[in-house]
Amino acid sequence: MKKNYFIVLVLLFITASSFSVIQNWRFIGDKWAAFGPDRDVLRVGGNDAYRQIKIRVTDGPLRIDDLDIYFENGEKMNVSLKHVFRAGQESRVIDLPGGIRRLDRIEFLYSTIGRAKGRARVAVWGNR
Repeated sequence: MKKNYFIVLVLLFITASSFSVIQNWRFIGDKWAAFGPDRDVLRVGGNDAYRQIKIRVTDGPLRIDDLDIYFENGEKMNVSLKHVFRAGQESRVIDLPGGIRRLDRIEFLYSTIGRAKGRARVAVWGNR
């Protein structure tokens, strides 16, 4: 009985810790990458502002070759992110310069990879 009680307490602690880590991350938007090379623009808009973003790839592998972030004030940030993501994998946390920033759009240059001619979903998350 004590062992089960301990396991439940550990699981509750892990759940609470995980929630406190992810509670500030908000879904910004997503795009579906077609088979082969593709350039996509994710329009952000809205009143939300972020300090950090991260990318999450699902539904298939994806190679991201270039990532440009455009801010509402016209500034641009090029992110060196050349990486092959497996389905379910996330990028590193990308800190935005100048603290909390309003985003205008994010431009991706990427390509799906592998033998299957599937699509991959690339989602952007922001942290305030």
